[in-house]
Amino acid sequence: QVQLVESGGGLVQAGGSLRLSCAASGRTFSTFSSYTMAWFRQAPGKEREFVAAISRRGRSTYYADSVKGRFTISRDNAKNTVYLQMNSLKPDDTAVYYCAADPEAFYTTQEVYEYDYWGQGTQVTVSS
Repeated sequence: QVQLVESGGGLVQAGGSLRLSCAASGRTFSTFSSYTMAWFRQAPGKEREFVAAISRRGRSTYYADSVKGRFTISRDNAKNTVYLQMNSLKPDDTAVYYCAADPEAFYTTQEVYEYDYWGQGTQVTVSS
């Protein structure tokens, strides 16, 4: 079983920044570097949507157009952790942010159903 635990969410004013973290662990968790990691978000009344993904060794990243240039995904394979640095936050960024992992997904994979493992989510609220 793979366990993903997000942290770092909170309340921030528009234009501000937050850094989310997602720590991976688990009894059957083999090697963190064998998983493509991604961030998704879900606003109230909306479907879960792709935000960003990073390749297994961290050499390639992919972003939704809505966050490109403002968010940065990174990973530290030695710490089994993936990060999402969010700058220039907007009220439209308000959502529950989820970390996802999959050993087969490509770093450009955006579909929710392609990711096997999910965290419990962390709330990000951006006030205007």
